Amino acid sequence: MTRPASAGGAASYTGVPGVGRKGIPAWGKIAAAGLCALAVMLLSAAVGSSSVGFSASYIVRSVRLPRVILAFITGGALAVSGAVFQSVLKNQLASPYILGISSGASLGAALVMISGFALAGSFTLPLAGFVFGLATVFIVIALAAKLDRQFSNNTIILFGMVFSLFVNALLTTLLALFREETRNLIIWQLGSFSLRGWNYVRIMLPFLAAGLLGVLRHTREMDILSFGEEEAQVLGVDAPRIRKELFFFSALLTGSAVALSGAIGFVDLMAPHVSRRITGSKHRHVIPMSFLVGGSLMCAADLAARIIISPSELPVGAVTAIIGAPFFAWVYFRGSSRRR
Repeated sequence: MTRPASAGGAASYTGVPGVGRKGIPAWGKIAAAGLCALAVMLLSAAVGSSSVGFSASYIVRSVRLPRVILAFITGGALAVSGAVFQSVLKNQLASPYILGISSGASLGAALVMISGFALAGSFTLPLAGFVFGLATVFIVIALAAKLDRQFSNNTIILFGMVFSLFVNALLTTLLALFREETRNLIIWQLGSFSLRGWNYVRIMLPFLAAGLLGVLRHTREMDILSFGEEEAQVLGVDAPRIRKELFFFSALLTGSAVALSGAIGFVDLMAPHVSRRITGSKHRHVIPMSFLVGGSLMCAADLAARIIISPSELPVGAVTAIIGAPFFAWVYFRGSSRRR
């Protein structure tokens, strides 16, 4: 069986379904990752810019705990979305940013913040992120399908990157036009879980549940798509339909996460790679492991953001970028060396 070709010169996706790693069963590793995630969350709730520990129960319960839970589910949502994109596009460097979901969600959230529009109450912000993120995906898909009848992954990635740049230019224009909102928008763009209470958690949970359940329903099809679209059609999988559905659920996860917490990058790139190295490449294992790893990474990054320059805070996006940029380079050059 041949390995799928890489897209745009990037490292090729090697997630062909297999039996996983020898030794501990994959579900045992997922259970262990769940315990590690719980430990990270407890540590993140106990430690902060001020040393209150668990003795100050009100601060832990009302300030730190909702922040930690929101960070965890946001990181998990982004990681699952990244795993979907890497699988569907068969590219190890793929992420929601490539098809412009994050950029579209950022634009939608910015428009809501500037206009004060709140038709759906507390749900307006994540809904705007989802709608604009989804609209960006379908615009990219429509353009790619119109100009490339083969609807190749390379074309999708190329149009996604170009359209993402266009949306980012619109967002920059908004920042220039509405200077009184510029500071808040810039802080939000860099990513933060500061002052995020239980209300944010309650808003995020329905989007997370719908997106996660939708992706988990298609883990078998994702395994089959790893072999290529021709093989998928032989096995009775409608590849274009499945791909669109997976993009829909990814937009739901990424759009709501970005709208509530800002455009935090690299977690969606790193977590799926780590997960595949632990569990193997079957997506019924990769998806839950990616959620746990992504959530743990985000909690750890948020903890670092709180304590590095305490009592001030760093943007969480800055911490994930410091870790993620070298990781990105490692994945790329590792894939390049394998092709030689």
